[in-house]
Formats: sequence, structure tokens, C-alpha cells
Amino acid sequence: MPERIAAFDEVIHAPQRLRICAMLSAAHQLEFGFLQERLDLSKSALSKHLTHLTSAGYIRQERTLRDSRNRLWLSLTTVGRTAYDGHIEALQAIVAGGNEEAT
Repeated sequence: MPERIAAFDEVIHAPQRLRICAMLSAAHQLEFGFLQERLDLSKSALSKHLTHLTSAGYIRQERTLRDSRNRLWLSLTTVGRTAYDGHIEALQAIVAGGNEEAT
């Protein structure tokens, strides 16, 4: 398992990609349609973000046949989960640092 390092991640930081990673981090896997509905994105917009995350090695995609329909299931890879956790730690450090300066 990759070592988690608090590091700002440009791939994850885009608002919709951050939301995608947050939702996937809370679940083993999610179906494309569920993500699309919850994020209120068009198929093309969600696909674009997923392609970016998949190219970075952060998301795994698995197609299955269910109820006579092809379904696309998505999950964070180990690398993706590590990058997401590190990004969240970096954001928390930024917020904590901002709070320290205000006191």
C-alpha cells in the first residue's frame, strides 16, 4: 500500500472530481448513474471527470450486466484512496494554518 503523504493534488482538487472522490471514499463502489444523479452532472461531464481520474490511476471502472442493462461500477484504487486521503490532509493543514494565523 502506498505511503500516504499530505499533499495537494491538482487532479483531485477540481470541485467535481473532489466530490466524486469523496463519494467513492465512503463506499466500496458506486454505479455511474447513481453518481450522475447525486452530482447533478450530464453523462458527458461525469465521463470527462472519470476519464481524468482513471488516467491518473485513481479510479477503477468495471462494467457488468444487470437487469438486462450494462452498468458501470466505479471505485477508488489503492493509489486513488491514498491520494485522496493525502489531499484531504493537505486541505486540513491549510485550514488549520489559516486559523493559527488569525489568533
